[in-house]
Amino acid sequence: MTVKIYHNPKCSKSRATLQILQEQGADAEVVEYLKTPPSREELVRIIEGLGISPRELIRKGEAEYAEAGLDDPELSDEQLIQGMLDHPRLIERPIVVKDGKVVIGRPPERVLDIL
Repeated sequence: MTVKIYHNPKCSKSRATLQILQEQGADAEVVEYLKTPPSREELVRIIEGLGISPRELIRKGEAEYAEAGLDDPELSDEQLIQGMLDHPRLIERPIVVKDGKVVIGRPPERVLDIL
């Protein structure tokens, strides 16, 4: 089973999600998204796969959220996507993709829904 995880090794939830994938025998492609951010197309596919708005994928507790002006409720989805591309730290984590299905590993056990 091949899956892709957008991973931040400093995040305990991300590490726990990766551990679950490994325990389940998943051949996980690990993408450290702070080093290798998703492309615009990948980010749009993730948002569509989750069935959420771009704003729902943004980590609002990070300083960059307000500093970049992304807290403005008038911003378009495209502006929010560009904000995440410019500031990948703002992308919620971990994101796991398998066969077109997408889940955020919060809590980490949610990854089991797509395995």
